[in-house]
Amino acid sequence: MKVLATLLFFLSMLSVQAQQQRLVVALDGSGDYTSIQAAVDAVRAFPLERVEIFIRKGVYREKIVVPSWKTSISFIGESKENTIIRWGDYSGKGDINTFTSYTVLVQGNGFRAKNITFENTAGPVGQAVALHVEADRCVFENCNIIGNQDTLYAGVDNSRQYYKDCYIEGTTDFIFGPATAVFENCTIHCKKNSYITAASTPQGQDFGFVFLNCTVTASDEALKVYLGRPWRPFAKTVFINTTLGNHIRPEGWHNWSKPEAEKTTFYAEYRSKGPGASSKARVTWSKQLTAKEVKRYKVKQILSGDDGWQINGE
Repeated sequence: MKVLATLLFFLSMLSVQAQQQRLVVALDGSGDYTSIQAAVDAVRAFPLERVEIFIRKGVYREKIVVPSWKTSISFIGESKENTIIRWGDYSGKGDINTFTSYTVLVQGNGFRAKNITFENTAGPVGQAVALHVEADRCVFENCNIIGNQDTLYAGVDNSRQYYKDCYIEGTTDFIFGPATAVFENCTIHCKKNSYITAASTPQGQDFGFVFLNCTVTASDEALKVYLGRPWRPFAKTVFINTTLGNHIRPEGWHNWSKPEAEKTTFYAEYRSKGPGASSKARVTWSKQLTAKEVKRYKVKQILSGDDGWQINGE
């Protein structure tokens, strides 16, 4: 009997541990938690295995933080269109600034999200971040990232981020920051005559923002849009095999009224397509990559880093 009791106890402990690796959030109370933050808070510090937080359909009105000690967490939405995380802070609202205006802040390494909409609903009131990512080895698949100015902050030095099949929309500098970030098969939607990117790539970092096989679209109000401008002098942004709408200005890039930055930035394209592809009219300080040069812009090579990170691995 003691052996049987011990075995049953062991099996029950395994069951509990397995359950802890998958938490369910549902607004109607049918899951483990009714808020996403509560589920994040329930994850042990530095979990030994990846923890999946499955989020059922609904509009979750939360300002969420995934802290640095909550590593290897996945947000999996039931539906990209109907699993929405929404908040409305913005710079200038009380003591809030650009870097605290986020709807979701990710600080825990190894974070992943799929089938989620991240949204800042503040409107055109200034800097208002929907998604703020300052962790390393982060992956976002089939997500919507929606806002106006400063929609997506891809922060910090040496952070590696991968966005695949995502939709990102905004007005001014709506993809900005110092991270190494790859956007593959994404739709980038411009809502205003302004700038898409504002990279602040650190000096000596090999890559900044890289767009692979993306499509850049625009609303009726966006008629003259720049691909980017340098938030910091060593900004790096590259568009490869990307379809550009006719709202992209022929000159392509802006120096942010900092002519000295023209000597230090790296802005480049390779085989841009569509009515906004105007290689001959681009500013002289930007670059059109050659077939040989573009070979280094493979996802694995850009993001592997010193630790050999594999996107499909852990």
